[in-house]
Amino acid sequence: MINPMIDIYGVFVPAFLMMALGAWFCLKVLHVGLARIGFYKITAHPALTDLALFVLILTALSVLFVQ
Repeated sequence: MINPMIDIYGVFVPAFLMMALGAWFCLKVLHVGLARIGFYKITAHPALTDLALFVLILTALSVLFVQ
């Protein structure tokens, strides 16, 4: 089980916040790649596509680190 808090120089930060920031960074990298190949031109709503990708990445990170 993962510790729910991470100590960063005496400041306790929730582990979920760190995973969410990691997922956001991964999404931004993925967004650049998908925009470059024209993926967002074929989606109905690009913002909802980004939200769905963020949830998928965050779920994958939480499954990876919470075992």
